Amino acid sequence: MVEPLSHGVPLAFLADPLEELCNRLLRVATESDIDFDVALVTRELETRTLLDHLPDFIYVKDRRSRFIFANAAAARNGKFHIGSDMTGKTDFDFLDHGTARELFAVEQEIMSTGVAVEGREERVKLADGRVLWLTTSKMPLRNADGQIVGLVGISRDITERKRQDDRRHGHARLLEMIARGQPLQAVLDALVRTAEDELDGITASVLFLEGDRLRHGAATRLPPAYVKLIDGIRIGPEVGSCGTAAWRRSPVFVKDVLADPLWQDYRELAIRFGFRSCWSTPILAPDGRVLGTFGLYSDSPREPTDLELELTAMATDIAGIAIERARNEERIRHMAHHDPLTGLPNRTLFWAQFGRTLHEAHRESRKVTVAYIDLDNFKRINDTLGHAAGDEVLKTLASRMEGCIRASDLLVRLGGDEFAIVFSNPNHDETGVVRRLQDLRAAIASPVVIEGKSIIATCSMGIAFFPQDGDTPETLLARADRAMYEAKDMGRNRLCVSAGEGV
Repeated sequence: MVEPLSHGVPLAFLADPLEELCNRLLRVATESDIDFDVALVTRELETRTLLDHLPDFIYVKDRRSRFIFANAAAARNGKFHIGSDMTGKTDFDFLDHGTARELFAVEQEIMSTGVAVEGREERVKLADGRVLWLTTSKMPLRNADGQIVGLVGISRDITERKRQDDRRHGHARLLEMIARGQPLQAVLDALVRTAEDELDGITASVLFLEGDRLRHGAATRLPPAYVKLIDGIRIGPEVGSCGTAAWRRSPVFVKDVLADPLWQDYRELAIRFGFRSCWSTPILAPDGRVLGTFGLYSDSPREPTDLELELTAMATDIAGIAIERARNEERIRHMAHHDPLTGLPNRTLFWAQFGRTLHEAHRESRKVTVAYIDLDNFKRINDTLGHAAGDEVLKTLASRMEGCIRASDLLVRLGGDEFAIVFSNPNHDETGVVRRLQDLRAAIASPVVIEGKSIIATCSMGIAFFPQDGDTPETLLARADRAMYEAKDMGRNRLCVSAGEGV
């Protein structure tokens, strides 16, 4: 008797016909050791039509794991004609060798021990490279004397379910990375790898839109030379797939980059790197702004499949969430450390960076200069012209000061009309720093035009030097502040060093 299996197949409906089929096949196979009359077997299979209509793979094998029967679903999967084409074949004839060897070992164990296997998930790689996931039950087949002479197998194709599960898990993993505050680059790299692992023969990339140019975001498999060549490309109505998608704010699917006019200026590039089709979708913020693009490249000219479109939709959603969150966090960090009016670093960032600068200067035995700057009579500007005009003056003067310093210097707004600058360039001596501050003072004193009115704002400056005037940020700033007040006492619109000398 063949024991019914219970793994999702309608076996109450199938058990009796399958048992009768196995018994008939068993009689023929036992008598002829598989060298039997196929026509005879075919006549005996009254239940074949029933089994061929089932979507599951149903098959019977002898002791050497050779097929003596396979229904239509199993035969189609093996790319054999229904009927005798599979008779006498083994898994080694149409599966990857490693997969066939593993399945053979499992089946021989079943037939040696007499212990059935139920609901076993199997990853099956076909000879053509395709991968299937099956849930399989196999049981030993006995003759009338109770001897095990083969096995019966029933397998259900769960490939699509596994793909959907993997997709959901991948989706959840990426969202968890975002929720845990993982760096944007790590999230986008994982997103690209997830898409590439799910799709065959596909290379993925993410580009950021900065102004009117696309910048490299993530591309784990794109050739570095290609990434470098397209980094910074300006978007437009005929700029490949990605540049056009960002320009149109809608997906662009190019079936053949060698024939499509959108790629007319980039065909040589496509030929060089072996790309034949490229599909790009804009990544959008919740308010509709274009944040970048998600692109898929294929080495064959074709349209995207439904699966590729589904993954693209998922990828662009997640990329949009990740990019927008990262930029919001960056804006929050910027707001926490920068003055909202002028955009300059604030006191919080000043103390942190000033401390690091002094630590490095002490280690490298070099000097540091700090300047304290206060605008003269700024209250009069606010009182006579209003705070809005005063804010415009502050923004203009802050911009002028930024233009007078170098990247290695630190300019901050301490509050109100007070600013500070830390000079850490070791190539300048004290005289050179004083000369640069005099130039800055002259730039501040240039007229500012607000609503047709010319406003002149001067400033008083005080400076202190590390290490002679102190070795902590607090001490040096206090010395510079005191020197600034000495400059005001000396008539304003001048610079005073901490020793009390006015310039």
